[in-house]
Amino acid sequence: MNKINLACVVEDDPIHLFLTKKVITLSGLVTHIIVCENGKEAYDMLKSRILSDETLPELILLDLNMPVWDGWQFLEEVTLIPVLRQITIYILTSSSNEEDLIRADKYNLRGNYLIKPISVEKFAEIVEELN
Repeated sequence: MNKINLACVVEDDPIHLFLTKKVITLSGLVTHIIVCENGKEAYDMLKSRILSDETLPELILLDLNMPVWDGWQFLEEVTLIPVLRQITIYILTSSSNEEDLIRADKYNLRGNYLIKPISVEKFAEIVEELN
């Protein structure tokens, strides 16, 4: 199975962040992990990496409910950035609200909508789909 070089976890809850990072590490499928505590921080990180021609994450695991910018605001703003290559985004949330699932459709992410916590097996499936 191929590895990915860089993944980004956008999560403000320390327990879910710990669990998600642990799953990624146990999978052995990611070389580097970037952590952002909210959508604004993730947006700024992407813009900075684009401007400085740094490697972009191949995968973003995005929480929805966060301070500063929530996941929805991040998605709204990130779609305005012209990115030269595809970044795969998965919503990783505790919300099973039907309205959130419908809203995910707006960003073509209904199929990339996961309920926390993510398992090593599911993470491996995601990485396999990326390759």
